[in-house]
Amino acid sequence: MWPGNAWRAALFWVPRGRRAQSALAQLRGILEGELEGIRGAGTWKSERVITSRQGPHIRVDGVSGGINTCLTHFLQSIHKNLEAKIARFHQREDAILYPSCYDANAGLFEALLTPEDAVLSDELNHASIIDGIRLCKAHKYRYRHLDMADLEAKLQEAQKHRLRLVATDGAFSMDGDIAPLQEICCLASRYGALVFMDECHATGFLGPTGRGTDELLGVMDQVTIINSTLGKALGGASGGYTTGPGPLVSLLRQRARPYLFSNSLPPAVVGCASKALDLLMGSNTIVQSMAAKTQRFRSKMEAAGFTISGASHPICPVMLGDARLASRMADDMLKRGIFVIGFSYPVVPKGKARIRVQISAVHSEEDIDRCVEAFVEVGRLHGALP
Repeated sequence: MWPGNAWRAALFWVPRGRRAQSALAQLRGILEGELEGIRGAGTWKSERVITSRQGPHIRVDGVSGGINTCLTHFLQSIHKNLEAKIARFHQREDAILYPSCYDANAGLFEALLTPEDAVLSDELNHASIIDGIRLCKAHKYRYRHLDMADLEAKLQEAQKHRLRLVATDGAFSMDGDIAPLQEICCLASRYGALVFMDECHATGFLGPTGRGTDELLGVMDQVTIINSTLGKALGGASGGYTTGPGPLVSLLRQRARPYLFSNSLPPAVVGCASKALDLLMGSNTIVQSMAAKTQRFRSKMEAAGFTISGASHPICPVMLGDARLASRMADDMLKRGIFVIGFSYPVVPKGKARIRVQISAVHSEEDIDRCVEAFVEVGRLHGALP
């Protein structure tokens, strides 16, 4: 272990690439072997894409006039087009759609990791990541939240395993804090590990063009796998996805249970998500607007005397500590026309109750100011402000 904080500076002198490339090459070799085994066993499931409207007679892969007797997981050309667009947006090789990101997290770890492998998870990762990890048979390590010294110790301990996958949220939903991806990727490179990131609370608004935490921190070429949602910034309805190496996505199409045993996304959801991606890839105006509104709210609230957790994230937790205070203030905010929710144990640790505010691209500056004014009034009423 490095003395004090010396490890943090030293990490940036580690030559990046050799161990990371070998870990990725190892992953590709394992995946290709798995895919070849499926083909050899005669259990390869080919996907047929519907290229016409749904009905009793359809066109499939260029063959027209076919009688439609397919149920459950049908794919239309719009689904495949959206997967390609997601991969292009994240600058990855391929992508696969799920009914939700919860399903994407439930499907990934079990299909990818075996008892020979290890997964290293931030202790405050989203519940869906935790549940997905529970489903797999890999060796499980949990490191303290954002603690890179602890992660390094766990990576050293996990060197005996075949694959080592570091799993983290990009942005953490309860606190609005952001994973130190530069340090995580440096450690992964140093110890021959792969990096997985859940971007549900980052895709569409973090980074200069909204591509997420890895863009924000300049490590888009170092994060191996991304899971994210279509249910927030990218359409706001439902749906999720995994994007990453092509062989991984191919394996998920063959092995991921939430993909195989669920309905495909409704065409309306696919259309909304596709349009949202078009808007993001066409201009960064929405992203810049979100950043400005977030800064306006955070700075005004802090100037008023509130403590706002996290940094520069549209999730702005107003830290209050007391659960009853958070609940009563949220109730009084609603009476003033502001809809917010108080969070307390067991959703957050005891003594860490808060009101979580989420800034949206459609909020106006007047909305932001009115919300702050209501917080100040209610805070003084309940003794949270002098």
